[in-house]
Amino acid sequence: MSVQLISAADAMAQLSQFDAILDARSEGEHAEDHLPGALSWPSLNNEERIQVGTLYKQVNPFEAQKVGAALVAKNIARHIETQVMDKPKNWQPLVYCWRGGKRSNSLALILGQIGFKVHLIEGGYKAFRKEVMEDIPRQAQRLQFKVLCGPTGSGKTRLLQALTQEGAQVLDLEAIACHRSSVLGLIPGTPQPTQKAFDTQVWDALRSFSADRPVFVEAESKKVGNLAVPDELMVAMRASLCLRVDLSLDNRVNLLLEDYAFFTQDRALFASRLERLTALRGKAVVQGWQAMIGRDEMREVVTELLSSHYDPGYENSTGNNFVHYAKAPLISPRSHSMTDMRVLARELVQTT
Repeated sequence: MSVQLISAADAMAQLSQFDAILDARSEGEHAEDHLPGALSWPSLNNEERIQVGTLYKQVNPFEAQKVGAALVAKNIARHIETQVMDKPKNWQPLVYCWRGGKRSNSLALILGQIGFKVHLIEGGYKAFRKEVMEDIPRQAQRLQFKVLCGPTGSGKTRLLQALTQEGAQVLDLEAIACHRSSVLGLIPGTPQPTQKAFDTQVWDALRSFSADRPVFVEAESKKVGNLAVPDELMVAMRASLCLRVDLSLDNRVNLLLEDYAFFTQDRALFASRLERLTALRGKAVVQGWQAMIGRDEMREVVTELLSSHYDPGYENSTGNNFVHYAKAPLISPRSHSMTDMRVLARELVQTT
């Protein structure tokens, strides 16, 4: 068997055809972003990469290459011993590193000499990243979106989850971003992915959708937490048809108390997070909300946050950004419960 070079674009189009996708970069580079489904098989780990790089700069390239070769050989041997022994001869991996250089070439060469048919991405992750950013606009333009609008707590995220359960095509940007997209949207204990990883996951979701059916997505601002939604995707969403989720204030408060239970269980966290609203609402108002939290008046403070902070200006802001919002039909779940969201989702699927 042999090692065959493959362009990043061709590799991306054929990802599902490979038996494994092997990332020969360090585990740190892999954690920042990687091809969908890629396994981390570092030719040099984080510490070894620094060690070889330091030798390269402080001593000379030749000495660095000798040390690097020994480390790469050791690591590849370990991968083979622990991951390859049970693989059949027709196992076909796709291999890449940062720029398609020595790290991936070394791994691909050994696997090819064993007898496997190995594909190596020309240009490595760097070429893949370039293709992702060029392909996102194409993917966004070929799809038809239906944008769920509605004020905070109206159940847009729950409806997306219900639509997924009913078999609809759903792009849940907040789930990908690990953030609920407001000042209070950071989920404790759940870090956001890197921007590169977010872009890759959005691209991976977009490419999986059929153009024959709508893709439901929530109306978002340009940023979800610290992450920027790709510009071309935002343009497509803002030009798409909208649906206005209509839910009573009581149900909205109930929903938020359920979905943000970590705030009601940790008053100090809730109070400290509200500090972020001081510049917008003023110190006295924020301190008033914090005092309500101290008195365990959770329902009252959530109601106040909706009426005083989130709801004012929502209509104008959404109307200015989403072209079809003014004519968006109302869709009204009976309550905030998932059961009622499923009923509404089923109706939407059947009528689209």
